[in-house]
Amino acid sequence: MSGEGEWPELGEFLVCTIKTVKQNGVYVDLDGYPGREGFIFIGEVASGWVKNIRSVVREGQRVVAKALKVRRDKKSVELSIKSVSDERRRDTLQRWKNKQRAGQLLRIVGERSGWDDAKIDQMNIELAETFGSLYASFEESAIENNALSNEGFEGDWTTVFIEIAIENIIPDFVNIRAIADIQIHGSEGIEVIRKALTAVEKCSSESQISINKGGHLFPRGHLSQTYPLIFQ
Repeated sequence: MSGEGEWPELGEFLVCTIKTVKQNGVYVDLDGYPGREGFIFIGEVASGWVKNIRSVVREGQRVVAKALKVRRDKKSVELSIKSVSDERRRDTLQRWKNKQRAGQLLRIVGERSGWDDAKIDQMNIELAETFGSLYASFEESAIENNALSNEGFEGDWTTVFIEIAIENIIPDFVNIRAIADIQIHGSEGIEVIRKALTAVEKCSSESQISINKGGHLFPRGHLSQTYPLIFQ
């Protein structure tokens, strides 16, 4: 968790809010680093020649920029917007939004559990260190109720945490496992099953369906197939 006194790393992608627009560039607040600001020269604002910088950026605008130079002695950070691809910008903004959302949810958990600010900050650090990020702790708890207890977390607050996670977090994917025992009577049985399940795999661009095929041929051409199905 970024806090007062910390600095971004060279090459780090940062969410910034434009504070002041000048003729030669813009000053920005580094949203993930309280009290820190950076500067983006006009040549790093956008690809190509920028005739009027205010036609490209404006005060209050949130942007994603890459840290080009970090001078801690001079307390300055030079950044670039044009060095950020569209994909990187989307990913960075989404992670930032997830972090903000997770912080808000943890505060709700803390209020319902009687925590003070110090306790909330402590749990933020512990959960982030255990799950990789605070948002991931909510995400895994929404998918698996035992996620917290499996990592050694216990107490009445875990019930509140899980409830908040389920109510507010939509996981990117869910694994649903099932076994289908399909029987086709006739010599064409295995081909009929193969075509049907292949069509299922291709039927949706929204989900991924993996089908592990295995079967047994019985007398008189009767076929019994058992298919473990995994939906994601």
